[in-house]
Amino acid sequence: MNILFKLVHDLVFLTWDTGVTVLNVMTPNKGKGHVVSEGHAGYRGHWPEYIPPKEGDSRCACPALNAMANHGILPHDGKNIQFKEIGRAVRATYNFSSTFCYFVPHYAAEMLKKSYSKDRIDLSELNLHNGIEHDASLVREDEALQPDQSKPHIPFITELLSSASGKDKETGEPIITAQDLSRFSSKRRVDARETNKDFSLDFMHKMFGSINASTMLAVFGGRVKDLETWLIQERIPEGWETKVRQRFGITLAQFNITVFGVELGINEKRYIEEKRKAEEAAQSAEGGSKCGTSSFSSVP
Repeated sequence: MNILFKLVHDLVFLTWDTGVTVLNVMTPNKGKGHVVSEGHAGYRGHWPEYIPPKEGDSRCACPALNAMANHGILPHDGKNIQFKEIGRAVRATYNFSSTFCYFVPHYAAEMLKKSYSKDRIDLSELNLHNGIEHDASLVREDEALQPDQSKPHIPFITELLSSASGKDKETGEPIITAQDLSRFSSKRRVDARETNKDFSLDFMHKMFGSINASTMLAVFGGRVKDLETWLIQERIPEGWETKVRQRFGITLAQFNITVFGVELGINEKRYIEEKRKAEEAAQSAEGGSKCGTSSFSSVP
């Protein structure tokens, strides 16, 4: 009976998501400055005060949720939150669709063996390893190396943002592209496998990684300046508005186009080969430098 219920549930959900996707295609996007509805936090770029987490506050490996807690859009202590409340807050803040904002908290509830409609959660519970949290994150060290997944790993973020190869057509400011995210994901997966003896990353968690990466494109347009604030401070930039303009919010079907683009661009073998060539070139240059120094020093 449980299997039958799940099949019916999934079929209803897919039909719902498809319907919202069609509505998005048939209706005009929201205009700039009009994505966040009046009465919601962030209307016309006015976000609640940012207050960093205090000792004892609950945070997770997700910058999107942590930022909302830091601004009081979710309870600032990050505790005793309804799953439905998380969905409502994500929808109003980032303009994800009703389907997306049902699916992700519902998945989290099942992962934690809780009731989506009745139970509550502390954000730190989402740090369950290999639940939604996974190895080879772009902004966190692996759980085996950094047990506290509530804090971002600044060196990764700095390296990721410095790899931006795109430019904003209007301002000329740097932008992270899908290719940049695929390249850095390749590096993280290879490096994590080498440094973490407990490394694991199955297909589902590879997709979670690409979903997280794709949020930087869909929600922030890849803009490095905004991402730096969001990823490092876990703060919503002043005056910021989500780049998701769809009338009914971006659906899973629409979002997955970006996700699969990032995932299919990941090529660990290519990164390993590039790394090998770079190391050989560095060794060759070092050898040549030593020879040059030796020859010079032998001249009377």
